[in-house]
Amino acid sequence: MSDTGALVYVVDDDVSAREGVAGLIRSVGLNTKTFASGQEFLASPRPQVPSCLVLDVNLPGLSGLDVQRELAKSGGQIPIIFLTGHGDIPMTVRAVKAGAVDFLTKPFDDEDLLKAVRQCLPLGSREEIRSEMSQVDNRVAMAAENTLAYGRLQDQRLYLESEISSECNFEDIVGKSAALRKVLDQVAIVAPTGSTVLLHGETGTGKELFARAIHNRSPRRERTFVRLNCAAIPSGLVESELFGHEKGAFTGALMQKKGRFELADGGSLFLDEIGDISLDLQPKLLRALQEQEFERLGSTRTIQVDVRLIAATHRDLQDMMQNNQFREDLFYRLNVFPVEIPPLRERREDIPLLVHYFVSRLSRRMQKRIRTIPKEAMEALVSAPWPGNVRELENFIERCVIVTQGDNLKVASPELKQSVPRTAVPASTFEEAERQVIVDALKAASGKIAGNSGAAQRLGLKRSTLQNKMRKLNISRADYMTRSINPLQAT
Repeated sequence: MSDTGALVYVVDDDVSAREGVAGLIRSVGLNTKTFASGQEFLASPRPQVPSCLVLDVNLPGLSGLDVQRELAKSGGQIPIIFLTGHGDIPMTVRAVKAGAVDFLTKPFDDEDLLKAVRQCLPLGSREEIRSEMSQVDNRVAMAAENTLAYGRLQDQRLYLESEISSECNFEDIVGKSAALRKVLDQVAIVAPTGSTVLLHGETGTGKELFARAIHNRSPRRERTFVRLNCAAIPSGLVESELFGHEKGAFTGALMQKKGRFELADGGSLFLDEIGDISLDLQPKLLRALQEQEFERLGSTRTIQVDVRLIAATHRDLQDMMQNNQFREDLFYRLNVFPVEIPPLRERREDIPLLVHYFVSRLSRRMQKRIRTIPKEAMEALVSAPWPGNVRELENFIERCVIVTQGDNLKVASPELKQSVPRTAVPASTFEEAERQVIVDALKAASGKIAGNSGAAQRLGLKRSTLQNKMRKLNISRADYMTRSINPLQAT
């Protein structure tokens, strides 16, 4: 490697991102010096050599903009390139107006960063960098002649890119698929309004992440985000958790307790699995939402609050409403702005990004340095069905990181193969199997389609969906009725 004499400073509190950027810059013949904070950089001696500063905007303590101001006060003339997430762009634009050379939004292209660095250095250094980059390109081309070597280089490049851009662009929500982008656009629209949002999605799709994103992009971001999982608390205690209680309100109430509504005053309240709230509690919840007032258990004093509600469920609330399991007025009060979160199988192009994100985060936590993810393993990960969605994928990757000892991620491929269909089922065979499952459910329900213990509930389907399938598969009453029943029973 040649030595141009130029020195590039890299300031980033994320050690893997910092070393990744420094390694990229060193690969083209430049010297680097890294710092974990703005304070550390400002306290260090800086020799009078051609140099530039690659500076992360969102630093703990002194922000990137603060560092820029301190350099200006001291007469420092170091050209600055800012690295920024989407949420930091307004601050970075101010920094550019104040004299920064450029800013790059994460994730950025390696060439864009090197091009920006070249613009900060004297002409002689730029020519040496171009020469060094040309040599790197030649080495890559030679490696490409060996398929395995080229594959390893590509794996390492993907890992480096994921390390540099490990900070996600929209809270902790990772992905760039059209399905996810549609949801994020909806979140961006509704977040500033203060309206009630109903998130619907399968288990493990990350509904709480979306709820937090809505809160953090709202005017209430400086106030409290309070959450309650309605399915995780015994039904008899949910009312106390929501509205609080006075001392002596019931056996075991040894002191006064504030409820989640009171704690969320001025902020946002996230009620996860709201479909699990009992029918007798639903009118009280409706009143609290409509009137923004309630009474603690054991008290007659009305408490006024200002709470923005975000609710989530994996259940079909409309179907529950039709079956008298969920109040109609409460449903319409919740369903102001519904958002459907797609399952992972509908956004498979996001799986590689999620895998790299989880590997990077978990390996840092476990103090491991996993550099590559085998191509065959990634293909298997993308093909897997993931019925547990992103949560299942994250847990699986955590197991892989735990058992990995070297640089390559060790993926338990037999476990994946068990969950991946080996051969496609012919359409005719599938329809026959589906028809038999529906007929069996109808027989078990004595011909009853809707309602409690009906075939639709047994199959986890809406009544209308089941009826459409019955018509499509030509399932008649004679197929599932083995004895006479009251005609009113089959609704």
